[in-house]
Amino acid sequence: MAAKRVDFAKLAASLRPDTVASLNAFRRRHTDLVKQIADLKEQATTINFEGYRSILSNKKVVNDAEKAFAAFKPAQYDLREQLRVIEAQEIKAVAAAEATEKRITQELVELKELLVNIDTARPVDQLTIDDVVKAVPEIDATVEKMIKRGQWRMPGYYEKFGEFNVGF
Repeated sequence: MAAKRVDFAKLAASLRPDTVASLNAFRRRHTDLVKQIADLKEQATTINFEGYRSILSNKKVVNDAEKAFAAFKPAQYDLREQLRVIEAQEIKAVAAAEATEKRITQELVELKELLVNIDTARPVDQLTIDDVVKAVPEIDATVEKMIKRGQWRMPGYYEKFGEFNVGF
């Protein structure tokens, strides 16, 4: 009943692909088991021992089979331990889902802030050196270190962008 109330399309859109694959595998297994139970319920459960007695010459075999069938009691299994393990896994899964939700919510907040920063940022040609240093403070330390060493070229810059000469 609960599975019918869940909007799996909406749920799948908010989960990671590996989680969606596990969820779909679980749903397929559940559907297969429900179908198997329905098929088993439709099968006849009565045995016509009289029909076997009329066919077989050895009536003792049929009588023994009928006694064994009448005396059969299905085994009762204590499933409390398995259910406890399943509940523990469910608690872990819920905790993992909540942690994922918190992480995604935090990432959404950060992405919204980034979008606001991108929308309100000045064009590159209007930036000053102070703006760049304020945004990336380690640049100032790197430039000072390069000046102390006498390095006037950035490694890899000219290979990537080439020489730029302004002619007078």
